[in-house]
Amino acid sequence: MEKQNVSRDEIAEAIKNEFGFNRKLCLDVVNDIIDIIIKGLQSDKKVKIHNFGTFKLNNKRSRVGRNPKTMEQHNISSRNVITFKASRILLKYINSKINDK
Repeated sequence: MEKQNVSRDEIAEAIKNEFGFNRKLCLDVVNDIIDIIIKGLQSDKKVKIHNFGTFKLNNKRSRVGRNPKTMEQHNISSRNVITFKASRILLKYINSKINDK
C-alpha cells in the first residue's frame, strides 16, 4: 500500500534534493507558502494557484443531525470548511499518469 500523506518536512526534503538549498531554507519556504494560503483564505475566502487549483472557504450552516442507531437528534453547529478544486491542467496531468500505468 502506498503512503497517502506528505508532511511539510518531506516536501522541504524534496526541494532540498532537487535544488540543493539547505534544509532550513526549504522548510521556511514550505511554511511560508502554507501561511500565504491560510492568510488568503482568511482575508479573501479564496486562493487560486494558476495551473494547480483553487482553495475556497465555505460556510456550512448549522443543522440537525441524527444518530442512525438511536434516531436521537442533536444540533451540528455552523462551521467553515475548505474545499479544493483542481485546475483542468492538473486533472489532465493526473489522468494521463493514471492511464499510463
